[in-house]
Amino acid sequence: MRWVTGIRNAGEGVAIAFGALRANKLRSGLTILGVVIGVTTVMAIASMVQGIRTQIFNAIETAGPSVFYVIRYFSQTPVNPDRLPYEVRIRPVLAQSDAAALARVPQIAYAGMWVQLFQRMEYQGARTQTVTVFGADDHFMDIQGGTLLRGRFFTRGELAGDQVVVVESDVADRLFGRLDPLGRYLRIGPTAMRVIGVYQKPANIFEPPGQEIGGVIPFEAARRNYQYDETNSLFIAVRPRAGEDPATVRDLATVALRRARNLRPGAPNTFDLITQDQILDVVGKFTTYFFLAMVSLSSVALLVGGIGVMAIMMVSVTDRTREIGLRKALGASRREILWQFLVEAATLTFVGGLLGILLGLGAGEVLKAALKLESGVPLWSAGLACAVSIGIGLVFGLYPANRAARMDPVEALRHE
Repeated sequence: MRWVTGIRNAGEGVAIAFGALRANKLRSGLTILGVVIGVTTVMAIASMVQGIRTQIFNAIETAGPSVFYVIRYFSQTPVNPDRLPYEVRIRPVLAQSDAAALARVPQIAYAGMWVQLFQRMEYQGARTQTVTVFGADDHFMDIQGGTLLRGRFFTRGELAGDQVVVVESDVADRLFGRLDPLGRYLRIGPTAMRVIGVYQKPANIFEPPGQEIGGVIPFEAARRNYQYDETNSLFIAVRPRAGEDPATVRDLATVALRRARNLRPGAPNTFDLITQDQILDVVGKFTTYFFLAMVSLSSVALLVGGIGVMAIMMVSVTDRTREIGLRKALGASRREILWQFLVEAATLTFVGGLLGILLGLGAGEVLKAALKLESGVPLWSAGLACAVSIGIGLVFGLYPANRAARMDPVEALRHE
């Protein structure tokens, strides 16, 4: 039967491929090196992307899926604050009166002005890289999550603009070492701030590379002591009351802000609301583009590996010309010869794929530890790696296999 013959030929091709690997270890190893590197890269990147997405989802769960933010203008890419488009310039900058209008809505539990500052933190010569410092209030951990380890958060009097800071624990360890940071002064940019507390951020909060959270200061202290981007960095954090429908609360918030800004019926909003779904959509697109870009780069290694497979298969066809002629003389068809060499090429790349998967698993664990990611290597990436490696063998082995299948048996038997 034809399928029995196909299975037998496939088995022979696999056996011959492993025989070639054993006989020419160095040559075969160098041939599949590109496949190994490419598959390892794909799996490592898939692991990192999956881990980042998992952290973002966990961060959303920490803040609560109903939390939303009011900003001056929403754009998936930050607008240039020095060259604002007309549709942004005509919108008023967010103010405390906007937050107060939202706080008066009965269905809203909290509405507060926040700002993101990007500054270096320093204590007696020890400095951080540029970190994110939030200007917020004593509800910061209610929205972002975290644990207060030492000290306290802001009093009502300090919220008026005192130069105090609650430092993130990792940053505190980096700046103060074994010293107790409470009561000491550190510099955030040009301004000295007194440390009143140390908090630990949730392990699952997402931080873009280079934008580690350094601490929290009162919003008024941030407003008075620092310059910031009023379009991209200033926002109002809003949490609905428990049990309230998030969509209804967002509608009520929109009505309250329109009323506070005296907007006429039919006039467009002069503010935007950002929901957690929108944040996830933006991050999802970013991670997808990042993954595709890295896969494109790793495909160069796969291409090199494929060319190497083609080269070694061409050598293999030349070395085994008499064998091919003998098989044809004994009745082997072109299809059987073609199938034999395709299986051999696919086996070579499959072995490379397996090695790449093993290295990818190791790389995924290294990334998991280095970047403090929670998820491991996704299983789908291993399946994709196997499929890609076999596909490379079939595609790049097709030409040598076809060349072997088209050999004239008489000429092949004469080959020395």
